[in-house]
Amino acid sequence: MDVGGQAVIEGVMMRNKEQYAVAVRLPDDSLKIKTEKSKQFPKYFSWPIIRGALGLWFTIYDGVRAILWSSNQQLEDDEAITFKEAALTMILSFGLAIGLFVVLPFFLTKWIVSTETILFDIIDGIFRFVFFLGYLYLISMLKDVQTLFQYHGAEHKTIACYEAKEDLTVANTRKYSRFHPRCGTSFLMFIAIISVLVFMLIPGGTVMKFFGRIVLLPVVSAIGFELIKLSAKFEKNIIVKLLILPGLLLQRITTKEPSDKQLEVGIASLKAVLK
Repeated sequence: MDVGGQAVIEGVMMRNKEQYAVAVRLPDDSLKIKTEKSKQFPKYFSWPIIRGALGLWFTIYDGVRAILWSSNQQLEDDEAITFKEAALTMILSFGLAIGLFVVLPFFLTKWIVSTETILFDIIDGIFRFVFFLGYLYLISMLKDVQTLFQYHGAEHKTIACYEAKEDLTVANTRKYSRFHPRCGTSFLMFIAIISVLVFMLIPGGTVMKFFGRIVLLPVVSAIGFELIKLSAKFEKNIIVKLLILPGLLLQRITTKEPSDKQLEVGIASLKAVLK
């Protein structure tokens, strides 16, 4: 059974095609687990790219619900974050990401070279990657983010132990690497590379190229999602290994070695979703 996951606030979310489970460490040091049905799309939406776009959307949808629930477990009832507040935060975050990783690189590149050259798309892609790398490095210095990245490492180790068909114990999961080829970090690396190639195909001048980047973002994301799924089937292929290598290297920033208690959370989440 294919299982994926993500780190949440003081916990780990695991997800398969049927359901997802979130396990969190509460302020009193106890564990709390929640299980929900995974958001699914109709089987007739199974065409490539459309399947990737919808699959990515539903993965994000479940992920946001998991993060919202995990956040509220750390707060008092009167401090709980509402769905509207979470949605507003997501919209603002998305707008900030567009500004930082699309708008700013575009106009910086336009200041250097004409939009009508292939060199423009290459330099624009380099700027996007540098900004993204710098952003990850800066937020990784925050204490709360470091904890989040430890849970990210716990998620990877737990899934690796499960895929190796070993018993899910702290001692067993501890042996495995915190780096995983199908991580969302690798997905973002695929997007960075694919975006350069796709954006090269946008015709016209400045206006067309600028708005084309925003309109084609779902297409780029869908292709990246498809490639991540495909890489799982051919992960021993030398070409696939080279393609996922940058993502594995980037995980040196986005994952940290977890504690035993954090591994316990990852194991509890996976066991719950496997039920």
